[in-house]
Amino acid sequence: MDSDLIYNVLQAAVRTGTPLLLVALGETVCEKSGVLNLGQEGMLLVGAVAGFITTLLTGNLLLGFLCAILAGVLMSMLFAVLSLHLNANQYASGLALTIFGTGLSAFIGANYVGRPVTGLEPIVIPILSEIPLIGGALFRQDFVVYLSFAMTGLLFWFFKASRMGLIVKAVGESPDSANAIGLPVLRTRYLAVTFGGAMAGLAGGYLSLAYTPLWAENMSAGRGWIALALVVFASWRIERVMLGAYLFGLASILHLVAQGLGLAFSPSLLAMLPYIATIVVLVLLSSNPTRNRLYAPVSLGQPFYKSS
Repeated sequence: MDSDLIYNVLQAAVRTGTPLLLVALGETVCEKSGVLNLGQEGMLLVGAVAGFITTLLTGNLLLGFLCAILAGVLMSMLFAVLSLHLNANQYASGLALTIFGTGLSAFIGANYVGRPVTGLEPIVIPILSEIPLIGGALFRQDFVVYLSFAMTGLLFWFFKASRMGLIVKAVGESPDSANAIGLPVLRTRYLAVTFGGAMAGLAGGYLSLAYTPLWAENMSAGRGWIALALVVFASWRIERVMLGAYLFGLASILHLVAQGLGLAFSPSLLAMLPYIATIVVLVLLSSNPTRNRLYAPVSLGQPFYKSS
């Protein structure tokens, strides 16, 4: 395998892993606060269609991304009201959000299927882009990829060194104790869910405005579910989320690499790899529940009833 092919594979893996990284970062914050939102797939699709239609009608990519983020936030607020304010079951509410978002995005985007838009142009960072192999893969990307790098670093610092990060973790570990010492449990969880929705909407916008760029029904292809598994795979650690996203991104393009090398593998079988990897990861993790309990937020998925 020559250096040009390695460069192209790494660059494609980063691009493919970026929407997974964005969704997984948002869900990590959400779960760190004790809220499990299974509606990532629905929020991602609604963000994708909202961003695409906005860009197609206005010709403004930035406005399209902003509308994608707003759509994700609005969808997350629907979940937050149900699960946090009305104390509905978080698992059922998240699944309902995914079903609703999938249907809503298909309905809204029915007249826009296959209509292309001009996507993002790569931004080359001098000096860094000249590093052999990884320089071009990491530093000849579009601004959303760079934003994902920045968000990863910011969230790593947020949970390691900031007071607000400690509050989020405290709320996720024991909301009753956090409430007893005066921490705003519901406000913290609302903000965490909102951030998760914004990141899912941004990831959807990236799919329809940069990665493809066009709108197609169910174009997320299960990325929301993979991102959910990725959070568990990463043991709720930000740095591992980034690594896992790019590994899953690499698995997603192996069928294209095999075709380019002329290898006698079934493209359909290789295209299944990211989903097979997701199942394998979940099976391996479930075989060691002690490890999961060690890293998972204690109150994950549990409602909080504020005492009067």
